[in-house]
Amino acid sequence: MSFDHPHGRDIAGCRFVLATDLDGTFLGGSEQDRARLYDWIEANRQTIGLIFVTGRDPKFIGELCDGGVPWPEYVVGDVGTTIARVEDGKIHPIEPLEVEIAETWGSAGDTVRAALHGHPGLTLQQTEFRYRVSYDLDLGSFDESAHAKVQELGHDVLVSDNRYFDVLPRGISKGPSLRRLVTHLGIEENRVLAAGDTLNDLSMLQCGLRAVAVGGAEQALLDQVAGLPLVHTAEAIGAAGILEAVDVFNLHDLPEGV
Repeated sequence: MSFDHPHGRDIAGCRFVLATDLDGTFLGGSEQDRARLYDWIEANRQTIGLIFVTGRDPKFIGELCDGGVPWPEYVVGDVGTTIARVEDGKIHPIEPLEVEIAETWGSAGDTVRAALHGHPGLTLQQTEFRYRVSYDLDLGSFDESAHAKVQELGHDVLVSDNRYFDVLPRGISKGPSLRRLVTHLGIEENRVLAAGDTLNDLSMLQCGLRAVAVGGAEQALLDQVAGLPLVHTAEAIGAAGILEAVDVFNLHDLPEGV
């Protein structure tokens, strides 16, 4: 199935806006559950807005949506270091929202790569990111001194799913960037649901918006969000967990059978 482009429309007037991680969350769960979520969004595109908040890069997102996943109106990508609108299948960074990110990072990429070159347990990812450097992580051989190296350089480390090691501009992550976008667009906060499943979603689930840690989430994330009043811990896996939270928070009418 393919879905139409939303043509960069204003989502501030939508009854409900879903701000969701991809892997394990929007793309998680059974094929049937994903189809139910995606079809429901498309059938209610006048009242539902969609924001992807992901570690994935714009190229991946474009290929994903061309392959049959609903197009978002906006993207907070690259673990919060990209803030962009989507129009006619292309992702356009919103420059005023990225000024702080760009200034905080500067031209740090080469310095970070040099400092961590050959570091035990880290394998540099080949994708070129504008304002981050990312590694695959092997916990068995990883040397913890990498954290101190990054801190000395003035950046933040984000480890997620015990498989990924991201070096980010200090203070920049999914949560702050999502809040910046929501404010910029004039979306009422009580209409937004943030959804995630790993530690790189923690800042998004802690940022003061209604949120869900979907079923199957990383235990370390569940430990961090336990007891937070605006966070629902879903039993249903992935996409079905999103629909479960929409019901719990009464954010929108749901499809039959949910």
